[in-house]
Amino acid sequence: MGEFVLPAGGTAWTSAFLSVMERLEIEPGTTRRALARTASGGFLEPERLGRHTRWHLTASGVQLLSEGTKRIHEFAGPSAEWDGRWLVVLASVPERDRAGRHVLRSRLRWAGLGSPAPGVWIGTHVSRLTEVEDVLSEAGVLERAHVFAAEHLGSTPVASMVADAWDLESIESEYEAFLEEFASSRAADPLARIIELVHAWRRFPWRDPGLPRDLLPRRWKGAEAAELFQRRHAQWTYEARAEWEELSLPPG
Repeated sequence: MGEFVLPAGGTAWTSAFLSVMERLEIEPGTTRRALARTASGGFLEPERLGRHTRWHLTASGVQLLSEGTKRIHEFAGPSAEWDGRWLVVLASVPERDRAGRHVLRSRLRWAGLGSPAPGVWIGTHVSRLTEVEDVLSEAGVLERAHVFAAEHLGSTPVASMVADAWDLESIESEYEAFLEEFASSRAADPLARIIELVHAWRRFPWRDPGLPRDLLPRRWKGAEAAELFQRRHAQWTYEARAEWEELSLPPG
């Protein structure tokens, strides 16, 4: 939806979804259930036109996809510049509040923070303070959380804190797999291939905190993978969107 429905005006027929997902070996029943769940979540609205259904992105859907697509396409691996300051968050959610705990964990990681110890979150993007405060508010802990812009002092190597906060070795392995998967520019079905490309890339803004180069292992493929993503996306986009336009014609 972020790759095709959003740029094309926010509407699509059920038949278009079914056609694309079948190319990705997803059964029609699964696609229909996914559309229904997305609608129940408030991100899509159905419009019945005779025997057919056209789906419209809601305002919430547009916002979600716009923010997500922007982060996915702008993510470029290591940060180019860093002034040495850390964004430090002291916040926790009671065990009984499972929804709040999920919001705190998932959204802070999306903002590039990791947790080296229970109730402690760190990141190198101090400019994301407003985003972090929005997360704390949504999780219901803003009034009792503490946020700092801090410098690392003392003799303990900062690398040990980084290792506790993020599994960089695992992320590097994922980058290597991505580079191998999309090494070839050949695409028999550009529309399906570009969806696979974006789907594979979209997990990196969740997993990779975008640390400055000085904090990363010597062997790090993040920048190379980001360049490949942009290159393959540019190569396949024209044909993919032309195909989507064909699929988006009103059902006969």
